[in-house]
Amino acid sequence: MQETAQEYIQRILGHVEGKDALKVQQSTAARMKKAIKGLTPTQLRWKPAAERWSIAEIVAHLADAEIVASWRLRSAIGQNGVTIQPFDQNVWASIFEYGKRDAKLSLEVFRILRENNLAMLKALPRELWENHGMHLERGKETVTHMAHMFAGHDTNHALQVEQIAAQLKKKRRK
Repeated sequence: MQETAQEYIQRILGHVEGKDALKVQQSTAARMKKAIKGLTPTQLRWKPAAERWSIAEIVAHLADAEIVASWRLRSAIGQNGVTIQPFDQNVWASIFEYGKRDAKLSLEVFRILRENNLAMLKALPRELWENHGMHLERGKETVTHMAHMFAGHDTNHALQVEQIAAQLKKKRRK
């Protein structure tokens, strides 16, 4: 059963409760790089189950999600109350062939986009952090809320990558 929008928000925010969202975001690329170090392209494309994503797919998703973050944040900052369009991550993964992407290149794209977004957020006047967009599935999301959501999203996927990498490294030792 698919989770509701509210369940998704709670799960994602649960990953970063009590943490500084920007610090979490700042550490994600290095955390991912460490997790995938030493893995081959074949290992990076290995899926732990038919319905689960490979590391290459997860990292490609993060790179594309960072483009989404760039747009959503800038839209809400520039036009308070703007409509925020959702996207279907599984459709994007299929159409854009995430499984065939070079995971290390996707990670570098993610890192560069993230650095750009963090620089923008760090320079943002405090009062603009309360600007918001109206997400068509999740409702009102302030810039502050979006920053926490993207940090939680990072943590969610970093945990997945670390788990898959650990499985692969364990298989390699056998």
